[in-house]
Amino acid sequence: MRTINGKRFVPLIPKDVLISRIETLANEVNKDYEGKNPIFIGILNGSFMFLAELFKNLSIQCEVSFIKVKSYEEMSSTGHVKELIGLSENIENRHVVIVEDIVDTGNTLKAVLPVFLEKKPASLKLLTLLHKEEATQVSLDIAYTGFKIKDKFVIGFGLDFDGYGRNIDEILILAE
Repeated sequence: MRTINGKRFVPLIPKDVLISRIETLANEVNKDYEGKNPIFIGILNGSFMFLAELFKNLSIQCEVSFIKVKSYEEMSSTGHVKELIGLSENIENRHVVIVEDIVDTGNTLKAVLPVFLEKKPASLKLLTLLHKEEATQVSLDIAYTGFKIKDKFVIGFGLDFDGYGRNIDEILILAE
Protein backbone atom coordinates (compact mmCIF):
# COMPACT_ATOMS: atom_id res chain seq x y z
CA MET A 1 0.00 0.00 0.00
CA ARG A 2 1.17 3.53 -0.78
CA THR A 3 -0.09 6.89 0.37
CA ILE A 4 -0.08 9.73 -2.16
CA ASN A 5 -1.40 13.16 -1.15
CA GLY A 6 -3.22 11.62 1.81
CA LYS A 7 -4.99 8.92 -0.26
CA ARG A 8 -4.20 5.21 0.05
CA PHE A 9 -3.52 3.15 -3.07
CA VAL A 10 -3.09 -0.61 -3.47
CA PRO A 11 -1.60 -2.62 -6.37
CA LEU A 12 -3.82 -3.37 -9.38
CA ILE A 13 -1.39 -4.32 -12.19
CA PRO A 14 2.16 -5.29 -11.18
CA LYS A 15 5.22 -4.16 -13.12
CA ASP A 16 6.00 -7.56 -14.70
CA VAL A 17 2.44 -7.91 -16.02
CA LEU A 18 2.55 -4.34 -17.42
CA ILE A 19 5.86 -4.92 -19.20
CA SER A 20 4.73 -8.26 -20.65
CA ARG A 21 1.50 -6.77 -22.01
CA ILE A 22 3.34 -3.78 -23.51
CA GLU A 23 5.74 -6.17 -25.27
CA THR A 24 2.71 -8.01 -26.72
CA LEU A 25 1.17 -4.71 -27.89
CA ALA A 26 4.48 -3.73 -29.51
CA ASN A 27 4.59 -7.05 -31.38
CA GLU A 28 1.06 -6.42 -32.72
CA VAL A 29 2.03 -2.91 -33.80
CA ASN A 30 5.26 -4.17 -35.41
CA LYS A 31 3.23 -6.57 -37.56
CA ASP A 32 0.50 -4.05 -38.45
CA TYR A 33 2.90 -1.24 -39.38
CA GLU A 34 5.74 -3.11 -41.09
CA GLY A 35 7.00 -0.89 -43.93
CA LYS A 36 4.58 1.98 -43.09
CA ASN A 37 6.83 4.36 -41.07
CA PRO A 38 4.14 5.45 -38.58
CA ILE A 39 4.34 8.38 -36.20
CA PHE A 40 3.31 7.73 -32.61
CA ILE A 41 1.83 10.75 -30.86
CA GLY A 42 1.66 10.50 -27.09
CA ILE A 43 -0.78 12.57 -25.11
CA LEU A 44 1.14 14.08 -22.21
CA ASN A 45 1.71 13.93 -19.38
CA GLY A 46 0.34 10.49 -18.67
CA SER A 47 1.50 8.59 -21.75
CA PHE A 48 5.24 9.22 -21.37
CA MET A 49 6.16 6.05 -19.42
CA PHE A 50 3.89 3.80 -21.47
CA LEU A 51 5.09 5.22 -24.79
CA ALA A 52 8.75 4.96 -23.72
CA GLU A 53 8.30 1.29 -22.80
CA LEU A 54 6.36 0.61 -26.01
CA PHE A 55 9.00 2.36 -28.11
CA LYS A 56 11.80 0.22 -26.65
CA ASN A 57 9.98 -2.81 -28.07
CA LEU A 58 9.22 -1.47 -31.56
CA SER A 59 11.43 -2.83 -34.33
CA ILE A 60 9.76 -0.94 -37.19
CA GLN A 61 10.92 2.37 -38.61
CA CYS A 62 8.85 5.01 -36.82
CA GLU A 63 8.83 8.44 -35.22
CA VAL A 64 7.48 9.82 -31.97
CA SER A 65 5.98 13.16 -30.97
CA PHE A 66 3.76 14.49 -28.20
CA ILE A 67 0.86 16.82 -27.57
CA LYS A 68 -0.26 17.99 -24.17
CA VAL A 69 -3.85 18.37 -23.06
CA LYS A 70 -5.45 18.59 -19.64
CA SER A 71 -8.91 17.46 -18.55
CA TYR A 72 -8.41 16.25 -14.95
CA GLU A 73 -8.46 18.08 -11.64
CA GLU A 74 -7.79 16.12 -8.48
CA MET A 75 -9.48 12.73 -9.07
CA SER A 76 -12.17 13.43 -11.69
CA SER A 77 -12.37 14.53 -15.28
CA THR A 78 -13.50 18.11 -15.75
CA GLY A 79 -15.12 17.19 -19.08
CA HIS A 80 -13.32 20.10 -20.71
CA VAL A 81 -10.13 19.73 -22.70
CA LYS A 82 -7.55 22.50 -22.99
CA GLU A 83 -4.77 22.02 -25.53
CA LEU A 84 -1.50 23.20 -24.05
CA ILE A 85 1.08 22.10 -26.61
CA GLY A 86 0.10 21.33 -30.20
CA LEU A 87 1.41 19.08 -32.89
CA SER A 88 4.22 20.57 -34.99
CA GLU A 89 4.88 17.63 -37.36
CA ASN A 90 3.23 17.35 -40.76
CA ILE A 91 1.08 14.21 -40.56
CA GLU A 92 -0.59 14.47 -43.97
CA ASN A 93 -0.52 11.03 -45.64
CA ARG A 94 1.25 9.57 -42.58
CA HIS A 95 0.11 6.61 -40.53
CA VAL A 96 -0.63 8.05 -37.10
CA VAL A 97 -1.02 6.18 -33.82
CA ILE A 98 -2.33 8.27 -30.93
CA VAL A 99 -1.06 6.88 -27.62
CA GLU A 100 -3.01 7.42 -24.39
CA ASP A 101 -2.25 6.28 -20.88
CA ILE A 102 -5.94 5.82 -20.13
CA VAL A 103 -9.26 6.24 -21.90
CA ASP A 104 -11.79 7.26 -19.29
CA THR A 105 -14.74 9.40 -20.44
CA GLY A 106 -13.24 9.66 -23.93
CA ASN A 107 -13.65 13.45 -23.93
CA THR A 108 -9.94 14.09 -24.48
CA LEU A 109 -9.91 11.97 -27.63
CA LYS A 110 -13.26 13.40 -28.77
CA ALA A 111 -11.65 16.86 -28.68
CA VAL A 112 -8.32 15.81 -30.19
CA LEU A 113 -9.38 13.44 -33.01
CA PRO A 114 -10.99 16.10 -35.26
CA VAL A 115 -7.78 18.16 -35.11
CA PHE A 116 -5.81 15.14 -36.34
CA LEU A 117 -8.35 14.22 -39.02
CA GLU A 118 -8.22 17.78 -40.43
CA LYS A 119 -4.53 17.19 -41.14
CA LYS A 120 -5.42 14.27 -43.49
CA PRO A 121 -3.37 11.35 -42.15
CA ALA A 122 -3.18 8.16 -44.26
CA SER A 123 -4.59 6.33 -41.21
CA LEU A 124 -5.32 7.12 -37.60
CA LYS A 125 -5.48 4.52 -34.83
CA LEU A 126 -5.79 4.70 -31.06
CA LEU A 127 -3.58 2.81 -28.63
CA THR A 128 -4.18 2.95 -24.88
CA LEU A 129 -2.63 1.26 -21.89
CA LEU A 130 -5.86 1.32 -19.86
CA HIS A 131 -9.52 1.59 -20.86
CA LYS A 132 -12.39 2.21 -18.46
CA GLU A 133 -15.15 0.97 -20.77
CA GLU A 134 -17.99 1.65 -18.34
CA ALA A 135 -16.88 5.29 -17.95
CA THR A 136 -16.51 6.00 -21.68
CA GLN A 137 -19.20 8.43 -22.85
CA VAL A 138 -18.29 8.69 -26.55
CA SER A 139 -17.97 6.13 -29.31
CA LEU A 140 -14.31 5.37 -29.94
CA ASP A 141 -12.61 2.76 -32.10
CA ILE A 142 -9.60 1.76 -30.00
CA ALA A 143 -7.30 -0.43 -32.07
CA TYR A 144 -4.98 -1.49 -29.25
CA THR A 145 -5.82 -1.79 -25.55
CA GLY A 146 -3.44 -2.95 -22.86
CA PHE A 147 -5.94 -3.58 -20.08
CA LYS A 148 -9.66 -3.01 -19.54
CA ILE A 149 -10.23 -1.87 -15.97
CA LYS A 150 -13.15 -0.91 -13.73
CA ASP A 151 -14.20 2.72 -13.38
CA LYS A 152 -11.96 3.34 -10.37
CA PHE A 153 -9.22 5.92 -9.85
CA VAL A 154 -5.75 4.61 -10.71
CA ILE A 155 -2.22 5.99 -10.59
CA GLY A 156 1.29 4.91 -11.53
CA PHE A 157 3.22 4.24 -14.72
CA GLY A 158 2.60 7.81 -15.85
CA LEU A 159 -0.84 8.32 -14.32
CA ASP A 160 -1.01 10.77 -11.44
CA PHE A 161 -2.99 12.14 -8.53
CA ASP A 162 -2.52 15.93 -8.62
CA GLY A 163 0.90 15.50 -10.23
CA TYR A 164 2.16 12.77 -7.90
CA GLY A 165 2.61 9.04 -8.44
CA ARG A 166 3.61 9.09 -12.13
CA ASN A 167 6.98 7.53 -11.23
CA ILE A 168 5.48 4.39 -9.69
CA ASP A 169 6.41 1.39 -11.87
CA GLU A 170 3.05 -0.39 -11.52
CA ILE A 171 -0.63 0.55 -11.64
CA LEU A 172 -2.22 1.25 -8.26
CA ILE A 173 -5.91 1.66 -7.48
CA LEU A 174 -7.50 3.87 -4.83
CA ALA A 175 -8.13 1.77 -1.71
CA GLU A 176 -11.79 1.44 -0.75
